[in-house]
Order: sequence, then structure tokens, then C-alpha cells
Amino acid sequence: MDFDNIECVSSSDGLDEDEIHHHNLQHHHLHQFASPKPHNVNNNSNGNANVVGGPTVIAPATSVHELLECPVCTNSMYPPIHQCHNGHTLCSTCKTRVQNRCPTCRQELGDIRCLALEKVAESLELPCKYYNLGCPEIFPYYSKLKHEAICNFRPYNCPYAGSECSVVGDIPFLVAHLRDDHKVDMHIGCTFNHRYVKSNPREVENATWMLTVFHCFGQYFCLHFEAFQLGMAPVYMAFLRFMGDEAEARNYSYSLEVGGNGRKLIWEGTPRSVRDSHRKVRDSHDGLIIQRNMALFFSGGDRKELKLRVTGRIWKEQQSPETGVCIPNLCS
Repeated sequence: MDFDNIECVSSSDGLDEDEIHHHNLQHHHLHQFASPKPHNVNNNSNGNANVVGGPTVIAPATSVHELLECPVCTNSMYPPIHQCHNGHTLCSTCKTRVQNRCPTCRQELGDIRCLALEKVAESLELPCKYYNLGCPEIFPYYSKLKHEAICNFRPYNCPYAGSECSVVGDIPFLVAHLRDDHKVDMHIGCTFNHRYVKSNPREVENATWMLTVFHCFGQYFCLHFEAFQLGMAPVYMAFLRFMGDEAEARNYSYSLEVGGNGRKLIWEGTPRSVRDSHRKVRDSHDGLIIQRNMALFFSGGDRKELKLRVTGRIWKEQQSPETGVCIPNLCS
């Protein structure tokens, strides 16, 4: 759920602070975020990824490949492949769903395996189902599924944390989706300065949250801030996710700082990839965590209103060609 009573003041790379009242749902967006040919992704009946808006590509389909398609779920079949007495086949998952009746001829299935089709499958080599997203690999039939689960070209899930959004796609598509459909605030630059205000900090639902997207170094980063219950105690947490794969995320670092009354907390770390779900990152406590009492101390005053200012910076680690030592590359 949104922070319905939190205002966020953001500044990026020296920009003046402008108040953004989230309880009025007044979102200001930088439409300079171009999305060159963004791709939404869906799957066809053969389990191959089709790209909406991408180049037209004819999916690899052979008569043998069609034989290996389950007539119930239309997914590719893997051992054990079952058949009825008339030779109609289906996958083991669907066998339990059809109450032991062949979906084609309605005859009893029994426990007959189609060993011939399983042997044929062993001889096949097929492209990754994400081939039209750029994956050039070709695999033996039984290795293909394992690769596709970790393929670097597989689409990303929407990183929006406030709902079970089922949208998937490449990064340009998801950036446009976050901006246009979820109305997420977009900022250009690698520094940020947010002020979070909550009128009644003792009422913390599990979980209220906020998301901002930053564009720097030619990449996109998701800054999450939220309040949730950790055991019986309310806590506030901020963390960064990189919109790309884990290996590329390790090229970047970030810092978060919160303070007040002459005290401050500083967090430094590596952004997590959006391959890791929002909940996984949050539950691993991989970010800046502020206990409620500390947050109220930072807020000052009569401790009846939460006022937190979170500042931070993103930088890219670069290796010096002379020494081989990693040095930070700070955007100007």
C-alpha cells in the first residue's frame, strides 16, 4: 500500500527540493526517460517467448517438437511422458489433473510410459525459448529447461512492491510500465535527498512502502523505503535494487545516510538485482534499517511525528589500469 500520509521531498544532483505530497497522489515525472523499443513478453503454446513490439521471428517448430507438446497444458513434456492404450501422450503433471482419463479419447491412462518419445527427445537440440530476446544458445532437449531457468536473457518481473503485479518484460519496457502504469517517480542523477514525514509513527501497517527510480550511468535503480513490523517492533528500511542481472549489479555501490540531533547512521553496500524479489531483499535485512525509537530521536521535537531525511549516492566501481585497484567513479 502507498504511504498515504507521507510526503517526500526529493532533490537530485543539486536540484532544489520540491515537496511531493503522496497522500494527494500528486506525482511528478521526468519524461526524459526514453524507452527505446520496450519489449513486453508473453509465451506462446510451445513455451517460447514472444516479444511484443520486437522483431518478427518465426519460432522453431518441427513435427517432432509438436509431438513433445502436452495437449493439456501445451508445455514441453519431460520424462516420465505418459500415454494411453491408443498412443495419446501427456505430461506427468497433467496426468494427475485429468483423473487418469486420456483427454483425447477418454480411455483410462494406466501407467504406460512412452519410452520411444522420451528417446526421441534425447536426440533433439533446440534453441533457448528466449532466443528472440537475444539468447544464441542451443541445448539438448533435456538440458534446455535447466538453462532457461537461469538464462540471462529471460524477462524481468515488475519490481513494483505494492501489488502482485504479473507484468514481465525487458528493462526499457518495465521502466515505461513503472512510470505510466504505477505512476512511480522518476529522477535523473546518482544522488538523492528524501524527507519522509508520517503524522502517527506508532501506527505501522505491514507494510507501507515507497518506490523511486533513478537513472544514472546509463542504468536504472529502484530506491525502496518502507515501514513494516519486525517481530513486534516497527522499523523503517531503505535499500536499492539494480534493474539488471546480479553480475552487473556488483559493478555498483551505494550509500544511505539518515540522522538528526547530531547523530547519524550510514549504510554502504552493493545494490541487489531485481532478479531477487522485493520481499527477499527486505526479509534479508540487506539495507539501512532504522528502529522506531531511533527514528523518533532523529525526528526531534516531541517524538509524536516522524521526520526522516534519507540522503544517498550511487557510484560505479572501476578498476585502475595502472594498479588494478577498484576506484569509485562518482557521477558529476
